[in-house]
Amino acid sequence: MGINLLGIFERLLNLHQFMKYSKLGNTSLEVSKICLGTMTFGQQNSEAEGHEQMDYALDQGVNFFDTAELYSIPPKAETQGSTERIIGSWFKKNGNRDKVILASKVAGPNPNFKWFRGGADFSRQQIREAVEGSLQRLGTDYIDLYQLHWPDRSTNFFGQLGYEHQSDDVTDFAGILETMQELIYEGKIRYVGISNETPYGFMNYLHLANSKKMPRVMSIQNPYNLLNRSFEVGNAEIAIREQAGLLAYSPLGFGVLSGKYRNGQKPENARITIWPHYSRYSSEQCVQAVEGYAQVAEKYGLSLTELSLGFVNSRPFLTSNIIGATTLEQLRENIATVNVEITEEIMADINAVHQQFPNPAP
Repeated sequence: MGINLLGIFERLLNLHQFMKYSKLGNTSLEVSKICLGTMTFGQQNSEAEGHEQMDYALDQGVNFFDTAELYSIPPKAETQGSTERIIGSWFKKNGNRDKVILASKVAGPNPNFKWFRGGADFSRQQIREAVEGSLQRLGTDYIDLYQLHWPDRSTNFFGQLGYEHQSDDVTDFAGILETMQELIYEGKIRYVGISNETPYGFMNYLHLANSKKMPRVMSIQNPYNLLNRSFEVGNAEIAIREQAGLLAYSPLGFGVLSGKYRNGQKPENARITIWPHYSRYSSEQCVQAVEGYAQVAEKYGLSLTELSLGFVNSRPFLTSNIIGATTLEQLRENIATVNVEITEEIMADINAVHQQFPNPAP
């Protein structure tokens, strides 16, 4: 049987046309517009399923994978680090480390995680311990993008709006960046990112990079979707003007914006079915907003998933959209949304729903 060279050529050509890429900050790295989120690996997904997802994503041109030392989710002492270990075993099996731009995160302080690294914080010792643990689990000697998972001070993150000052604790922005600089010099990380951060924190990190020649924040990983557009207030302008774009997580709002929970459905093995306390996107206002967006999707011949992810993909402040899936069918649909076009007409209808139900799940 001869080799179908024409078929291979057409497949490679289609792959090149299919995926889109963005610069990571002001670096030379080109990351895929779709990033593979991996936090289900280790609980909702087995090692074999995780490997299957990574194989498929890479084959579709996805070169950007995101993980964290805390994963898999929900956080448990017995499964902490399981996601990084699954990625590490995939690297070992396939030798694909050089084909992936890898992002991970160091966890900050959380009173509910007393079991985690003896009480996590962003001290030099803790960050270095976290990096070494991640590198060992991942089976690599460097992480391309190392992110601070959430702020180490009392502020608004994980669904909070309406700032109320609770304490005078402060973030040692300079000390954190000095530690990151050490890790860059040692070749253990390449670039720095932040996550779940406010405009105050975002600008403090950028100011120090500019004024003190410290490592520059290249990205900000915050929630962003049709039910939560709070990133547009403050952070979006910084992301564009400072070339430190958004890595959007929860673009489907825990799967709510796929439509699978509509009409009270509780799909087997779905996250909210298994863990109903993940209720951030399940309020009555969210339910009504989802119905509004479903009507918009139907009007333009799109699935709700295509509308939801296509909207996130179209934002000018976006670097990459972090999608997560528990099945290959979901993964295929999610990745394919990179070519969904959100026209001015569609955007006008999206904004009409947003005006009626503004940020029901901040």
